[in-house]
Amino acid sequence: MLTELFTPSVQHALDLVGIFVFAISGALLAVRKNFDVFGIAVLAEVTALGGGLFRDVMIGAIPPAAFTDLGYFITPLFAAVLVFFLHPHVERIQAGVNVFDAAGLGLFCVTGTVKAYEYGLGLTASAALGLATAVGGGVLRDVLANEVPSLLRWDRDLYAVPAIAGATMVALCIRFDTLNALTSGMAVIAAFVLRLLALRFHWRAPRAYNRSSARAEKGSAAT
Repeated sequence: MLTELFTPSVQHALDLVGIFVFAISGALLAVRKNFDVFGIAVLAEVTALGGGLFRDVMIGAIPPAAFTDLGYFITPLFAAVLVFFLHPHVERIQAGVNVFDAAGLGLFCVTGTVKAYEYGLGLTASAALGLATAVGGGVLRDVLANEVPSLLRWDRDLYAVPAIAGATMVALCIRFDTLNALTSGMAVIAAFVLRLLALRFHWRAPRAYNRSSARAEKGSAAT
């Protein structure tokens, strides 16, 4: 299983890095929305921990890891403080934040799938919860900020699709009994690279064919 990929201490450190970067994105959105310090902290916590919290509740891993490991709960608060005082500087390194965010996406879609399967779920349900682990916090962040979730918007680069790819790879490896340190790492890297390529080339999911709204857009542009 994935636990063979890294030692527990390294795995824990990677989890914290992923949580920290997800929290940064939540805190930055809170700043753009002109939230106060409490709102910044809430959005940081929700973005960082929402996906894993949802997964743990669904699979019956109670209490969730977010409440049994103090590091998981405190790390988003550090991110919130950093953004509160230094958000102009953090905005300027957004490209670097996106790289770490992509790494967190790849890591969490894989670990989420594995944990769900280890708790007795089927392959499809496990992959779905792997996806939820990776993107659930971002969905909650956008809902609380009164925005359409980014992964549902056609004008945003692919985000859910890389997570789906990574989770599906893990599910297939489990199905064919080939899940090990190497294949788990490959799934993480695949999701990571796919997300970076989507950012680099602005890959987006197609919209419905021959939409009536598309004709309306052309008509309004002509006027």
